[in-house]
Amino acid sequence: MDKLAKQSILTTISAYLGVVIGYFNLLWLLPFVLEPEQIGLFKTIQDMALLLMPFAQMGVGNGITRFFPQVKNDPHSFFTFSLFLGLVGYTLVLFLFILFKEPLTAAFSEKAPEVNEYLLVALLITFLSVVNSLLDAFSRSYLKIAIPSLIRDVLLRLLMGLLVLGYFFEGYSFPQMIWGMGLVYFLTVLSMLVYMRKAGMLNLKFDWAGIPNSLKKAFFRYNSITLLGTAGALLIMKIDSLMVSSMIGLDANAVYTIGFSIAVVIEMPRRAISQVAMPVISGKFADNRLDEINALYKKIAVHQLLVCGLVFLLIWVNIDTLYHFVPNRSVYEAGKWVVLLIGLGKLTDVVFSVNGEIIVFSRFYLFNITATLLMAAAVVVFNLVLIPRYGIEGAAFASLLAMFFYNLLKFFYVKAKLGFNPFTKAVFQLLFAGGLSWAVAGLLLPKMDTILLDLLLRSGLLLLVYLSLVHWLNAAPEAEKWLRDRAGRWLKSG
Repeated sequence: MDKLAKQSILTTISAYLGVVIGYFNLLWLLPFVLEPEQIGLFKTIQDMALLLMPFAQMGVGNGITRFFPQVKNDPHSFFTFSLFLGLVGYTLVLFLFILFKEPLTAAFSEKAPEVNEYLLVALLITFLSVVNSLLDAFSRSYLKIAIPSLIRDVLLRLLMGLLVLGYFFEGYSFPQMIWGMGLVYFLTVLSMLVYMRKAGMLNLKFDWAGIPNSLKKAFFRYNSITLLGTAGALLIMKIDSLMVSSMIGLDANAVYTIGFSIAVVIEMPRRAISQVAMPVISGKFADNRLDEINALYKKIAVHQLLVCGLVFLLIWVNIDTLYHFVPNRSVYEAGKWVVLLIGLGKLTDVVFSVNGEIIVFSRFYLFNITATLLMAAAVVVFNLVLIPRYGIEGAAFASLLAMFFYNLLKFFYVKAKLGFNPFTKAVFQLLFAGGLSWAVAGLLLPKMDTILLDLLLRSGLLLLVYLSLVHWLNAAPEAEKWLRDRAGRWLKSG
């Protein structure tokens, strides 16, 4: 667990450094430089590209992680073979995109016709995202997570901010800025290639004869099956943004996107832990160490909730203060309830731990597709029903419902098939500590006239109550021990 913990911490640091840059970009820079309609277009193109990406990737990313333990003697041939499959997948998506271009453009023609002018940008970003995701998966298989996370979470956001600043200083036009997103994604791919080359992980070998045909068939079958599951999972996350643009307009999507982006910070530690845990879970399944997977399942649930729950509470009790710093906040603070609903949805992912990862790397991985496709269909239906009635709050509530039922379904399946259960007494203790902390810091503390004073006092009180309750309840003794040990080493070295 020490290597796992170290990589998780480094990845989390990168993720939150990226969050700081992302907060600056989305909560200040974009609203200051761009009009709401321009922000909506900026994000809609990105979301469309990311929605196409798993289809183009053909599920190869998860396949690399799953089958890597079986190809350690010849990993570079396996990686080249994986890249080839990814390029084939992108070619198929490109063909289908051209084939169905007319109904796609029709969906945006009324409320957001500007989207149709930049569909090629979305396709370019899709291609670069496919390549980057495969490089990331290969690096992850070596348990090298920190630098790819730095590139993905920090460099990408930093370059996007610089791109917008270039437009602000009239270095280029708005259409050129939209095309510049492709250059930003290209630079992140280039950075990954340079890192992997220096780390000795990148060595293209086009001789695939050393890969057994049986493994190729199993790899291709696994990828084909998990493709639907991966695509459905991303559909659950991204379809709301596209549907808000097509059903309400680009300005509404700008408000929704800023609220969504505030809430998505909550899952950053979970994402970091999941990336590191996936190869560990895969290896334990390969060795049939089921008891260790169950123990890891419980442990991750506690530590994810410990951190992610605190982040959620800090955001929600300070939500008015956060929007105070957004330029033109009278426009964007309408997304406050989006933050709450999406945040609660992200907490369902946290509480149910790594159930999806366990299913993906178990012999029951086929079920993940069924569950994901059901929830993908459900979120589309929820959006179609709720967006016309409740607007952007309806889209957020649709996502919350989809995430909750999606996790609940996977929880019952893992429990039935493997006997695993992430819920321990500590999980409920943490939920109690979080609820009481919110009541004290969010409801009982009166509003201060000075914004910064309110932020500091409210956050400080929340931290004091939450951490005191966690200690008193002994809800996370392993985390406390780990912090004491690290603090002791730091003091000795000092």
